[in-house]
Amino acid sequence: MKLNAIKPAAGAKHAKRRVGRGIGSGLGKTAGRGHKGQKSRAGGFHKVGFEGGQMPLQRRLPKRGFKSVLLKFNAEVNLNDLERLGADEVDLPLLKKVGLVPEIARVVKVIRTGDIKRRVTLKGVGATAGAKAAIEAAGGSVG
Repeated sequence: MKLNAIKPAAGAKHAKRRVGRGIGSGLGKTAGRGHKGQKSRAGGFHKVGFEGGQMPLQRRLPKRGFKSVLLKFNAEVNLNDLERLGADEVDLPLLKKVGLVPEIARVVKVIRTGDIKRRVTLKGVGATAGAKAAIEAAGGSVG
């Protein structure tokens, strides 16, 4: 192989379309824009969702729901994770260190998924009613 023999793959390159250069080109006169109307004019485009002055669909439909910006600071840990963790005292820095919750998390809650047999003490970590009952049944406490 020689450097002067390298070529792009067949069909990879194609000529740029030159419009408005006479009838013989096939793209003369209206240059592929059709006849009249907003899209045929220079600068005649509009923003996404514009419907020619009619009330756009996204404004006709009712607003619904709400997504809190604070949700990204909340995290959940289940009972199976606490069982596998193997620590007697569980707090937020420990959960971040082992990677069970993201670094951005501020509020952590233990949910009742799975079961726990170890004695675990929660410090500064919340728990649902079911999870609290399961932890206390195993001899632990929620602080």
